[in-house]
Amino acid sequence: MIFGRSERGKAPVEPVTFKILVAGGFGVGKTTLVGAVSEIRPLRTEERLTEAGRPVDDLSGVPGKHTTTVAMDFGRITLREDLVLYLFGTPGQERFWFMWDELSEGALGAVVLADTRRLEDCFAAVDYFERRSIPFVVGVNCFEGAARYPEDDVRQALDLDDDVPLMLCDARDRESVKEVLIGVVRHAIAYTAAHRQTVTT
Repeated sequence: MIFGRSERGKAPVEPVTFKILVAGGFGVGKTTLVGAVSEIRPLRTEERLTEAGRPVDDLSGVPGKHTTTVAMDFGRITLREDLVLYLFGTPGQERFWFMWDELSEGALGAVVLADTRRLEDCFAAVDYFERRSIPFVVGVNCFEGAARYPEDDVRQALDLDDDVPLMLCDARDRESVKEVLIGVVRHAIAYTAAHRQTVTT
């Protein structure tokens, strides 16, 4: 199957497309995640960090970070021949958060990437999706050297509802990222169905 077309002799398949956001704190791995799984060359809007931005760019915990996303990352992955996900990575720094409202329009769901060394950096993303009733999963990006904590401890630290999935992942690994994205789609479908049932009863 080629995107948007079919193999010779087979009826064409028009895929269903969904928009998924990838959010989280500065330097948590959003650009890496989109790049690891995208079947096209990702669109990136990264700029180099400069001395001028030092007063507003908190580099604590990410000493090797030299660039930052200023608008979005964009990628695409075909999960099945009839299911395509468009991925939009959001800017992590507060001064670019105005982009979030634009990017979240029409989103099926979201991944909130978390780093256990800096869990507080993803509070804003969790709050954002909760307030707007956008279903999301939390993907704990397992950085080398980062401590591993029980799921219940991470849930408590993030004050997550019981129905919000929490998954361990490696943002560099395609198969690991695919599992997280499948988790988002499943959660979003279940979330939407449950809320629809609540409205009709």
